[in-house]
Amino acid sequence: MARGDRAAFEELYRRTSPWLAVRLRRRCADEQIVAEVMQETYLAVWRAAGSFAGSRTGGTAVGWLWTIAARRLVDAFRRRAHHAEPPAAAAPHPVAPAAEEEALVATVGGDVGDALRRLAPELRDVLQSMVLDGLSVRETAVVLGLPEGTVKTRARRARIAMREALA
Repeated sequence: MARGDRAAFEELYRRTSPWLAVRLRRRCADEQIVAEVMQETYLAVWRAAGSFAGSRTGGTAVGWLWTIAARRLVDAFRRRAHHAEPPAAAAPHPVAPAAEEEALVATVGGDVGDALRRLAPELRDVLQSMVLDGLSVRETAVVLGLPEGTVKTRARRARIAMREALA
């Protein structure tokens, strides 16, 4: 793909786009934003394929792809927030659950889901990335913008808290 092989790009897209779409939908319920982020991500991957360091740095193509997508999603949220009109101050606003919370409820139910939702957000984010999304410690660190040691510590704390909650 780094040499402009269109078939290689098409194969990467075929293999990763369903997975990436699911991950993005877990974080954003707006299909238009998800489609926009998908397009921007694959365009960026095509343009920057030659800069992928991959195995030399211990990373994976999927981790690299997710890092790009996550950053594009944050950019899309910022653009939406920048262009959104401020709400009327006097109108009461019901608090709606985040898209991630809704996806979590749909994905993990029962006692496990309840215990997971009671975790501190920073612990839940690490556990969700590593267990539900299947990322490595290194990939989770990149996606969440944390040092690897912090990811390991939070994962351990999250597992202990889950074990205690389910005991």
